[in-house]
Amino acid sequence: MTPREANALTAVGLAGLLATVALTAPRWAALLRAPAASLEVEEPASEETAPPVAEGLPAAAGRRINVRLYFEAPDREGLLPEEREVAFSADLARQIRNVVEELAKGSTSGLVPTLPAGTRVLEVFVQARGVAWVDLSSEATTGLPGGSKAELLAVYSIVNSIVTNFPAVSRVRIVVNDQPVTSLGGHVDISRPLPPDMTLVALETPETPPAEPSPPPLR
Repeated sequence: MTPREANALTAVGLAGLLATVALTAPRWAALLRAPAASLEVEEPASEETAPPVAEGLPAAAGRRINVRLYFEAPDREGLLPEEREVAFSADLARQIRNVVEELAKGSTSGLVPTLPAGTRVLEVFVQARGVAWVDLSSEATTGLPGGSKAELLAVYSIVNSIVTNFPAVSRVRIVVNDQPVTSLGGHVDISRPLPPDMTLVALETPETPPAEPSPPPLR
């Protein structure tokens, strides 16, 4: 197959994907037709670097996998990971949705939730260039505590939880109620797909060694 033929097949495949999205998920059709100013303009990805598009395969009945979710640390600045079992799906978008839904449920080990109570995942879509779009309900903005810290941790708890678990995804775009937004609370720019930021993961506090006993007094 010549490079020209391969490119033609790729174009046909992407056109079919967009047509499927338009028929099965109207909210994504509206987003992909949004003005260019509200979406990221990306450089064309080469065939060697573009992650594969996930196909909608049926989930394996009863199968579960271990994932790492990021919540706010209760005793220091930043995020801490929590291991959790989630339902397995062979469809990448469905698997990502499972992870974000578990994140919205909150921690099971005493860590601090990063997403407001009631936040729902409306849809997840994965582009061929490794960008995952996550559509959240309005609670993600209306219930968010004030201040840049809570917003920063909410955003990157989502981004880090997705990218660290799924190598096919390199960046995450968060939208709310099917609409592109510039931020969740006015502090963190989410107008473009975001890469993970592992500098926000809290460092373990080193344990203080026990003090050596004092020598007995001289007599």
